[in-house]
Amino acid sequence: MAKLVYDKSGRLLFTKEMKKEYTILFPMMAKIHFNIIKNIFSKFGYKVELLETDGPEIAQVGLKYVHNDTCYPAILTIGQLIHAVQSGKYDVNKIALLLTQTGGGCRASNYIHLLRKALIKAGYDKIPVISLNMSGMEKNPGFNITLPLLRRIAAAGLYGDLIMSIYNQVLPYEVNKGDCDAMVDLWTKRLTIILSEGHGFKRTELAKYLDKIAEDFSKIEKNVTPKIKVGVVGEIYVKYAALGNNNLERFLREQDCEINLPGILGFAMFKVDNRLEDYKLYGGSRAKFIVVKKLMDFLTDYENLVIDAQTKHGFKPITRYQHTKELVRGVVGYGSKMGEGWLLTGEMLELVESGFENIVCTQPFGCLPNHINGKGMIRRIKQRDERANIVAIDYDPGAPRVNQENRIKLMLAVARENLNTAADNAAKTDNKSDSAD
Repeated sequence: MAKLVYDKSGRLLFTKEMKKEYTILFPMMAKIHFNIIKNIFSKFGYKVELLETDGPEIAQVGLKYVHNDTCYPAILTIGQLIHAVQSGKYDVNKIALLLTQTGGGCRASNYIHLLRKALIKAGYDKIPVISLNMSGMEKNPGFNITLPLLRRIAAAGLYGDLIMSIYNQVLPYEVNKGDCDAMVDLWTKRLTIILSEGHGFKRTELAKYLDKIAEDFSKIEKNVTPKIKVGVVGEIYVKYAALGNNNLERFLREQDCEINLPGILGFAMFKVDNRLEDYKLYGGSRAKFIVVKKLMDFLTDYENLVIDAQTKHGFKPITRYQHTKELVRGVVGYGSKMGEGWLLTGEMLELVESGFENIVCTQPFGCLPNHINGKGMIRRIKQRDERANIVAIDYDPGAPRVNQENRIKLMLAVARENLNTAADNAAKTDNKSDSAD
């Protein structure tokens, strides 16, 4: 068994010996993206497992070891990890736990420390905790985000955004049920092989495979009929994680809706762009500004590749980040950047503009940036565009699922009425045109 090693602060390290023997557990968020990323980690020699457990017991475990004033994503992710540790499925002497750490002003930066505290309280202080971050906050001898690995993870995020966007456009209309899911599985396996063999992350290769993915999805037989179009926005974990939003996507599909989830690339561009806005607002290092600007240009180029692939094969392209940013001008300032910040407002504005005026704004209860830029902006968005039909849903351990779904159903009832009215008006217009002919 690997020897336990601590740093000067007393933090248990994940060593090179542990990399060979230990299984790393980490919580699920965006399913398509994370499955590709998990497979990439496996190809780099890590034993990894994504946790997809759900149920009310996860939150209860979280509440047992995390203060109930802490935000809901922390309660869930830590609860899911502790639940896995206690499940008996794993050898507790040969597992490590992984969480992302942003280093920003959000409470998410403290999840790592809350998890370590929870492990001590539960009697598992010999389990190492790995911080997945790009800020160099914590380092482990046995876990390194090398440039080759980072390039593949970035590519996986891009592929994930494209697949998620197209999947949501095709799934509600597929003639043969299961075609879309089969295509996702097929490309998850293909991309794992392509990326692990050292391909698929250079620009020309990205363009090639993004185009091929869009082409394959375009061949799925569809029967396009009028459906309620619903956009989903909110805090990033609750927005994407089925555990965090009580399987919101499944519920909306059961209500016969087409869903639009803005992708992770836009969030990444927002975080990079914030550094540029900091310079404009407060000054700082010009050299740092130039480096960050080049990174922003790089991401914009990647964004264009996704848009080109979607447009070429007849899909609705993702909205350009710069357009989303322009939409919030005069609505909320660019200095509002904690958590999802002004991007949350921008995503709602662009969804309404693009025909997804029915929106579920997912909020962890007590998440101040979300309440300001999400629920707090609904009235202002409706003033901008009267079509906006937005419901803000709070998610926390004490929020009954049936109440959440009933509130969403009320929003959908309005959406259904608007859809029927639009269909009636279109029919009257057609009749008038026929009479005139």
